[in-house]
This record gives sequence, structure tokens and C-alpha cells, in this order.
Amino acid sequence: MSDNAHTIRRTVLVVDDTSDNISLLNEALMDRYTVKVAKSGKKAIEIARSMPVDIILLDVMMPHMDGFETCRRLKEDPLTRRIPVIFVSARGEAEDETMGFSCGGVDYITKPIKASIVQARVKTHLALYDQNITLDEKVRERTAELTETRLEILNRLGRAAEYRDNETGMHVIRMSRYARIIALEYGLPEEEAELLFNVAPMHDVGKIGIPDKVLLKPGKLDEEEWRIIRTHCEIGRKIIGNHKSRLLQSAAMVAHTHHEKWDGSGYPSGLKGTEIPLFSRIVALVDVFDALTSERPYKKAWSVEDATAEIRACSGRHFDPDVVRAFLRRLPEITQIKEQFADEVSVED
Repeated sequence: MSDNAHTIRRTVLVVDDTSDNISLLNEALMDRYTVKVAKSGKKAIEIARSMPVDIILLDVMMPHMDGFETCRRLKEDPLTRRIPVIFVSARGEAEDETMGFSCGGVDYITKPIKASIVQARVKTHLALYDQNITLDEKVRERTAELTETRLEILNRLGRAAEYRDNETGMHVIRMSRYARIIALEYGLPEEEAELLFNVAPMHDVGKIGIPDKVLLKPGKLDEEEWRIIRTHCEIGRKIIGNHKSRLLQSAAMVAHTHHEKWDGSGYPSGLKGTEIPLFSRIVALVDVFDALTSERPYKKAWSVEDATAEIRACSGRHFDPDVVRAFLRRLPEITQIKEQFADEVSVED
């Protein structure tokens, strides 16, 4: 019967340049495991890279590439670095064992070989390896759960900010999708574009902290009221706070800097050009485009053509010219998103 009654036998790679040693190890392990053999470090690395190997028994004294160097190379390769390595060597000095552990080995067996010792060590380290794999999987699952929770919180806060501003939740849905398309066209990797898609809805979360008499005022704002409105960038940064999570760091950055302008005339910090984070440069454009093409109680919706002309006119002043060009290249898809996620129109009797 195989270890733990596994139907699939675990694979042990034996690496030794001496046939007698290989035979002894094979005899000790063949009843419980599938044994593969390599007579050099180079061949061992090739086998470990080309097929599933669960554990490696590695001799130290081999020509061309000794066991220590072989282990180092295995641990440097993402494909093989997690495979447990047990050194099996006639060199039993303390410094040899220390060297073995320092280059990534998990155990050190001194020759002459005793079958019972080899069997026990292999079994123990395979069990530890399985436990580590299980633990890593649990960590990944927990990390995914935390990320999903953070995303949900960001989305809910973003929606809350829109409702405070008499806007529909469709605004953040549209502009976050516009932002992802432009990010990809700009040349950002898929992972970065997805991150922007998830943090863009938080750009106006600071409006939660603006008094109703200012935020919901139907008429023109005076100078003091505009000063209060502009504080929503700093309020948004404070609401999200400082976190190690890149998701939350990016959300706070976008909330704080999405009203900066390419020519330095924006707020709250008067950043200019590439001093403004790229995410915020993209959000600035899509936020304005969606605001222009959406109907509000105080204005009619602009046509896509008129809004696009305004975006062009503001290139190099309000907007990053490269972001504008990416926007224009993907305008057909952006228009489709606008139509797909259009605001519901209420019909009065």
C-alpha cells in the first residue's frame, strides 16, 4: 500500500553519480514511491522542470555541479523552488550540514544509508510539504475573501457618494468601465486596468462629508461654497485612510487627486503633468465625459460629439494628451458602454 493509501504514488527523484547508492535508495523507496533517477545535477534540474517531482534526495559530491549548487539552482527557479530537497552525503561534518540547510535543503542524511531512516525522513517531509501546500491554499482563499470584501465596501461607498450628489449609480458603472478601456489602450497591463476599474467608483466618496446646503444647492455656488466643495478630495482620502493594501492605497490616491489638471490649475495640490498619478489622469477625463453626456436637474445632456470636442479642446490643459488620444481611439466602445448602461428615464403622467 502506498503512503497514506494514496492511489497516486508520490515521485521521489534520486540524484547521485554512483550506481550503488542509487540502487540502495531505489530499493528503500520503490515499494512506496515512484523513483526517478538522475546521475548529475544538470539532469536533475531538467527532470524537476519537466515533470511533477514531490521530493528530491540529492548527493553532495558529484562532478561538474555539486549538490549544493544544484540545490541553489533548484531554489532559484519558480518551477522547482518548492520541491523539498534532502541531502544524502558521506560528508558529515557540521559545516557540510550547515551549507546544505543554507542553500535550501530541508534535511541532511549521512551515509552509509539506512533504509528505515530514509523512509522515515521522506515520509515526514512529504507530510510537511502537504501541510504547507494546504496552508498556502488557505492563505490564498483568505486573501481572496479579504480582497472581495474590500471591493464590495469600495463599491458600496462609491454608490453612497453618488446618491449624495443626486447622481445615479450608473455614473460610477459607466466611468469605471471607460477607465478600464482607456487604461488598456494606454498600455497598462490587464491587472493594472482591473485595479483602476475597481477603485474608480471611489473618486467622489469625499462628497459624503460635504453639507447638504452646499452639495445640493440648486443655484450657482459662491466662492466660499466652492471652497467647501473642493474639500471633498481631502475628505475622500481621509475616509479611505492609510492601508498596506494596494487596492485601498490606489482608491485613496484617486479620491485625493482626480481633480488635478494637466496644466497645474487643478486642486487640491496644484499638481502638474506627470506629477498627477496616471489613474487620476484617466479618472479625470472619464468623470468629465460622463458628466457632460449625462442629464442632470440643472442641465441637459451633451451629445457624444460635443462632449468629445470639449475633451479635445481641453487636451494639454485639463487632460493628459496621451490619455485623450487613448480615449479617442476607443470612443466607439465607450459609446457602446454609455448606451448599455444608460440612466433610467422617469416618465411623468
